[in-house]
Amino acid sequence: MKLLVVSDLHFAGPQEQLRRGHEARVMPNRLARTAAHLWRHYGWLRDPFAHNDKLGRIIAANPAPDLVIANGDFTIDSAYVGVSDDAALESAGLALSELRAAYGDRVLTTIGDHDLGKKSLFGGAGGPRWQSLLRCERELGLSRFWHREFGDYVLFGLASTPLAWPVFEAEGLADEADRWREAQAALQARIGLEFSRLSPGARVLLFVHDPTALRFLWDLPEVRARLRQVEQTIIGHLHTPAIWRAARLLAGMPRLNFLGVTARRLSIALNSAGCWKHFRIALCPAPTGCQTLKDGGWLTLELPPDRQPTKLTRHRLPW
Repeated sequence: MKLLVVSDLHFAGPQEQLRRGHEARVMPNRLARTAAHLWRHYGWLRDPFAHNDKLGRIIAANPAPDLVIANGDFTIDSAYVGVSDDAALESAGLALSELRAAYGDRVLTTIGDHDLGKKSLFGGAGGPRWQSLLRCERELGLSRFWHREFGDYVLFGLASTPLAWPVFEAEGLADEADRWREAQAALQARIGLEFSRLSPGARVLLFVHDPTALRFLWDLPEVRARLRQVEQTIIGHLHTPAIWRAARLLAGMPRLNFLGVTARRLSIALNSAGCWKHFRIALCPAPTGCQTLKDGGWLTLELPPDRQPTKLTRHRLPW
């Protein structure tokens, strides 16, 4: 059985295409605008609106996988409030339509942080919105949690932002906090129940967009008791193997509570990253990777019919 995994498609539909320069518009500080421009121009991604073609190239290179997992972040999120913004909803819908047209009901999806809303890196605009979560589910057909079984293999997919809500709460709206907390509790209960039901011979593949959520999985006794059965945890979010290597080096760093919400969120995730090694993580890069290295692509997993190890391959996508 062959699985195709893609992540961080960040598709830009017609309405979002009209928002070029969106980052600078939420930065009143000239120094911040300059720093953001240098980071994006030379490091991260010079033109995030110019890469819609890469999804079609991945589909063309993978005509007949048995299953497709799209691991979150379907939109540019140019308003920073996820798919509660109509333009972002349009972008995500177009990306998902392209996948579903090619693969039909073989497509499984997780929800990414940009699909729900995320504060801008330097400007501090936006944040997660409850309406985005509802639209992900009702209008895009995404789920907070799913599971599938294929022989000995058990596949779990979960939404990282609701599970890791304490990390994101400072970026959300105060009047929505109770709903997010309830969603976190319900998701924890569901995950704990599903892990407690695993048979001793089950081989688990986890699909989680943002590794920030892994600490909250580690806190669940049902998960921790069965981590030896997790063969791979596939994450997205970090876009490039270079960032993933840096994150592993920074694991355990102290929390930074004085440099704004982004530094606080990132440092909280890295502070608790000591548990990551228990999840046997593999990064699915964004199709683009980063501007400097152009090291993007996709993953394939081959699930053998016997007890042989799962074969994971990272494929490069030149540009």
